[in-house]
Amino acid sequence: MATADKVDPVHQFIVNDLIPLGRVADMKLAFQNSSLFMFVAVALIIGFLLIGTRARKLVPGRMQSVVEMLYEFMAGTVRQVLGEEGMKFFPFVFSLFTFILALNLLGMVPYFFTVTSQIVVTASLALLVIFTVIIVGFVKNGIGFVKLFVPHGVPMVLLPLISLIEIISFFARPVSLSLRLFGNMLAGHIVLKVFAGFIGTLGAFGFFGVLGAIAPFLMTIAITALEFLVAFLQAFVFAVLTCVYLKDALHPHH
Repeated sequence: MATADKVDPVHQFIVNDLIPLGRVADMKLAFQNSSLFMFVAVALIIGFLLIGTRARKLVPGRMQSVVEMLYEFMAGTVRQVLGEEGMKFFPFVFSLFTFILALNLLGMVPYFFTVTSQIVVTASLALLVIFTVIIVGFVKNGIGFVKLFVPHGVPMVLLPLISLIEIISFFARPVSLSLRLFGNMLAGHIVLKVFAGFIGTLGAFGFFGVLGAIAPFLMTIAITALEFLVAFLQAFVFAVLTCVYLKDALHPHH
């Protein structure tokens, strides 16, 4: 079994129960490794922000500079997409961005669990976004929010078909949002682990095996660097799309 675990590229994505919490009806409850790493991510974010802003100075130190850069980066993104009116959603967007980024980066640590490789987690985040958009849309615009599904200038004969397409497109958003994050993190980590497995396998065949392991070793380094970039980009894309969807809630006319 230990050998199978070493060569199994998806072993690092298996959800394990850490602390049983009993049963409710026919459903088993447990504190799992995915829950543990989500708690760790939140703790790291809070600790990072508190340490970075604890002793604020006019000339910022390293930690304060990083926190301020992160803050200004996301604040600029929200302003660019939503305008000043949308800055009231900055805490929501910033929280999503930092949470996903922390989970993605934790997944890069060897033997750690990659929470965002679980479709149930990414789907939950995507549903949180889409329900927020729907609630904001109806609170701000009332029944006028449904104008989002009635494009301006469409001929009446085509309106039912176009509206149906718009509705399907809207409710497909959480699907694409969750699958994009899930697929990129899962696929990237599997490829990384496969190449890393080649190094150990080839290295066991003596001198020529070690020479043959050089190529997968270099590929592992390159893919690792790429995965760090993907970890940031996927969190950023999730945040940007959240802003885009919130813009539709604020201004459903198009």
